[in-house]
Order: sequence, then structure tokens, then C-alpha cells
Amino acid sequence: MKPLFTKPLLPYHAGFFLLVAVTGIVISQLTTEYIILFSILAVEYFILVVIMLHVYDKYMKPVKKAAQTVDEFIKGNYRARVHHSTGGSIGELSDKLNVLARNMSEFKIQEQVQEEQLSTVIDNTQSGLILIDDKGYIHLVNRKFISLFGGETHDYHGYLYYDVLANETIHETVQETFLYERNIIHSFTQFIGVDKKYIEIIGAPIFNERNMLRGAVLLLYDITHLKKLELMRKDFVANVSHELKTPITSISGFAETLLNGAMDDKDTLRDFLMIIHDESTRLQELIEDLLKLSRLEKDDFKLVRTTVDVNSLVSEVMPIITQRAEQKGIDLKTDVADDVMLEAEAQQVKQILINLLSNAISYTPESGEVRLAISEEDNNVHIQVVDNGIGISEDAIPRIFERFYRVDKARSRNTGGTGLGLAIVKHIVDVHDGTILVDSEQGEGSVFHVYLPKSEEVSSQSMG
Repeated sequence: MKPLFTKPLLPYHAGFFLLVAVTGIVISQLTTEYIILFSILAVEYFILVVIMLHVYDKYMKPVKKAAQTVDEFIKGNYRARVHHSTGGSIGELSDKLNVLARNMSEFKIQEQVQEEQLSTVIDNTQSGLILIDDKGYIHLVNRKFISLFGGETHDYHGYLYYDVLANETIHETVQETFLYERNIIHSFTQFIGVDKKYIEIIGAPIFNERNMLRGAVLLLYDITHLKKLELMRKDFVANVSHELKTPITSISGFAETLLNGAMDDKDTLRDFLMIIHDESTRLQELIEDLLKLSRLEKDDFKLVRTTVDVNSLVSEVMPIITQRAEQKGIDLKTDVADDVMLEAEAQQVKQILINLLSNAISYTPESGEVRLAISEEDNNVHIQVVDNGIGISEDAIPRIFERFYRVDKARSRNTGGTGLGLAIVKHIVDVHDGTILVDSEQGEGSVFHVYLPKSEEVSSQSMG
């Protein structure tokens, strides 16, 4: 390893000894007085050299080492230290430089930790982020932004935003943010593969301490879920209005006809009253189902769990369902294992059985077959409702639990349902932390599988 310090006085020593040798030859020809004078000068010179060496070792060398250590600091090497034991001001300077090095090293470590934390937060935020300077160059993009627009980080860093981003809405947002120096909000759609995403973009100006514009930060929010909820809300309002309008129109129309004189005909009166009764019953069922859904969706909804004997529950449900099955000539079969117990809200589980069986009967043609099977599988109670009805097409399966969605719209009015039965079942299963699955093929029938945890502890473990 090359020594950090050399001895710059060594050449002077060699020169001194050479001078002494030459002088010795000269003075050998001189008198005694000159020899004594020269000896005195030689001794003084030697003392001077010793003093210079002392000054160099004690003062010049530590200062030079300190200067080299500061050079290392400038390069970013805060591990450099002054290793030279001395006292006085030079020693104090060395100690303070070492303290400064330690403090700067700790500060650098803290800065790195904070930078890593900030980078982690930015990269894992669910919003896309772009940082643009006042000249339009991109300095930062996060992971969410990359997932929305593709590419790699190096494809954006250091480039002008309009050179690497083709979206006109982003260009407009940046320009308006710089122009008006205030927050700007826009929205646009973005295709990721075949999926259509709705993006909301917010541009916010960045100012320095003198209130001068230094750049802008763009935040991109994926609002696809909110858009879908908004569309579902609009569809729900439209469907509710339509479903309510039909029975109300019938009741109002037939009542008006009766008031205009049709009540005098007993046969007509009876027929019209039966229609009004059926429509009012349908209206009541619709309102009750809407209230059930509203109750299940409340944030403060809590299940009242008790130990439910599934066999007893089936015994309560079957008389109601058997009557409906007999009216259509449907063969209704049950296969329920003995002593099946679970912790749940009994009325809610009863509602699952009623709705699934009623749905199967409604969409199974006359002389068809519907089967209910209940068994224990591991820590779950498995409820199966099987029918050989009209079945469900593959593209319709993901939507059958939507409110008012009907597989066969042409004959849905004749089923007598409200269009909310499966939506209610799905909510009940969800609040019990269970699972519902559907196997179906159009024209071949359907199988609904419901898995409910047998105990609340199992439910909590599955959630964890």
C-alpha cells in the first residue's frame, strides 16, 4: 500500500550531508578559527533541521492529513478519519473533523433510510404518480403508473413528458397546471389489454420557498370501481323504478276500470280484484326484498349466531317449497345428512334454502326435477341445489347475483320472483363468511354450491 505521506525534507538532508563533505575538503585547507566558525554554523544548521522536522511532524503533517480527509469528505467518503495523535489546536482540529465525519455518516445513513421509506411509499401507493420539473422533464414515475402505461422506469426518466406520453388529456393537464398554477382535474379512459380503465388525473403545481413555480406532480387514480358502482346504482334505480311501475300501473289501471263501472259485473269484479291482489302481493314482496338487501348491506349489520339444526330448518322449509313444486309437477328430492349443525343466523340460512329452491323451481320446466343435498365437508356445511332447468350461459354466470338480473328476460315475468332472490343469497353467504359457486350449462340445468363455516371460530380463521 502506498504511504499517505512522504518525507519532503529528506532531499534536504542528503543535500546537507553532501555540502558537509565538500565543505570538509575545503576547510581542511583553512585555519583553526575558520574551522571553529564553520563547526558552529554546522551545529546551528543541524539544530534548525531538527526543529523543522519537529514542526513538520507536529503541525504540517497533521494539517496535510486533515486536508486529505476533507477531500475524502467532498467525495462522499464519510468513513475517512484523521489518525494522528497530537495535542493543541491541531489535535482539536483532528478530533472535530472525526466528529464531523461521524455525524455526516449518520446523517447519510438516516437520509438513505428516509429515501428508501419514501421510495417504498411512493412505489406502493395505489395511485399513479409523475413528477415533472419546470422545463417539462420527468423526474419520477412510480410502480402504479408503470402498470397503467407500461414500459420501464428508464423509459420515462429524463424525457420531456410530451415525448413519452401520448395521452392528450395528460398533456392538457400539465399545460393547465403550469398556466393557471392551481390544481387541475380531468378524467380519461385507458385500455390495459382488453380491460377498459377509467382514470382521474389531478395536476398540482409545486412552488419553492419564494413562491416560484418549480414543477408539477400528477396523480392518477383508477376510478374504474367507482364508475362501475355508479353504473350499478343507475341500473338499480332504473330497475327498481321499472319493477315498481309495473304492479302500480296494474293496480291503478284495474281500480280505475272498476270505478268507471266495471264493478257492477260480478265476474269482472272478481277477476280484477284477483289481479289487484296478485300485483299488490308482488309489490309487497319486492319491497320486503329491498328492505332485506338494505339491512344486509348496512355497515353496522351484525349476525345473531345460534346453533342451527339444519335438519329442523329443512323440515320448516320443505312444506312451502313442496307446494310450489307440486303446482308445476316438479319432482322435489332431498338428501340431508343426519345431525348437521352450524353456528349461524337461522332465519338467514332458511332464506338461502327458500330462495335457491324457489329459483330452481321457477326456471325448471314442468315435470322437471329439483334436488336439495346438504352434507358436512371439513369445517363447512355444503348446501347443493340441483335442477335440470333452462341452465345459464357462461357469459351470464358472473352476473346472476346482480340485482334484477334475469337469465331469461322473456319468461321472467312468469316466474313470480322479484329479481332479487340470488342477490339476497349472495349477501347472506358473504356476511356468514361463506362461499357460493355455480356450475351450469345452458339447456342442461344448474348446480348451486353454498359453503358455510360450521363455527364462528372457523369463519374468523378463514378471514385471517
